[in-house]
Amino acid sequence: RITAANALSDIYAMGARPITALQMAGWPRDRLPFELLGKVMEGGASVLARAGCALAGGHSIDDTEPKYGMAVTGIAHPEQIVVNNGGRPGDSLVLTKPIGTGLIATGIKRGVVDGEVRDAAVEVMAHLNDGAARAMAAVGVNAATDVTGFGLLGHLGEMLSGGLGAVLDPAAVPLLPNARDLASAGVVPGGTRRNLEHARDYTDFSGIDDVDALLLADAQTSGGLLLAVPALQTESLIAALRAEGTPAAAVIGSLTKEH
Repeated sequence: RITAANALSDIYAMGARPITALQMAGWPRDRLPFELLGKVMEGGASVLARAGCALAGGHSIDDTEPKYGMAVTGIAHPEQIVVNNGGRPGDSLVLTKPIGTGLIATGIKRGVVDGEVRDAAVEVMAHLNDGAARAMAAVGVNAATDVTGFGLLGHLGEMLSGGLGAVLDPAAVPLLPNARDLASAGVVPGGTRRNLEHARDYTDFSGIDDVDALLLADAQTSGGLLLAVPALQTESLIAALRAEGTPAAAVIGSLTKEH
């Protein structure tokens, strides 16, 4: 389910509609039963069905560890495609899912996360970004991207071009339960630490403590959409996101002229 939702997010972030998907699986046939692979594929297919996306086929191989992924094709009118670098100074930055999945996944691996926290993270990761895409299409945004492996700061950095900068309010960024505690305890994935080191090249962390910095750089799986919306349309976008039931609808900062 998470894999399918993650694969579809690139389509939604561009304002497009998913049409077809190909799935790929690597499976250790001598160590894990095919019945389990069947459940994996059922989970992916259930999310594709919710998205109205047809499963057109795929490929599988015998592998030493389980792998599962999708390649998705979508369509959009050329004049309605949303890019990640179309933001303008003064735009509000809006996030549609809480962050912290990298920290929680590491906590699961280390056995320090309870079932309630795990399940909450899984449901957020498996949540489709289709509602967020509908909201941004209805209101109109200048730029959008999905927040995944490079973390919030990394993907925000990709939005900053042509003389743009950004100011974030860490206190406004929505977090998954237990994420801050895990960061404070040093239960941090290597990818998050690498993201943070990279982000130091273009981020001023003055007044930000180490825990907040780690949270902002946390490597996400199937995160939400990060949207740059004209300031006058911010309230309309928040209302539209809430009507769509997105996991979050938070104004976390704004775009500025580069400084």
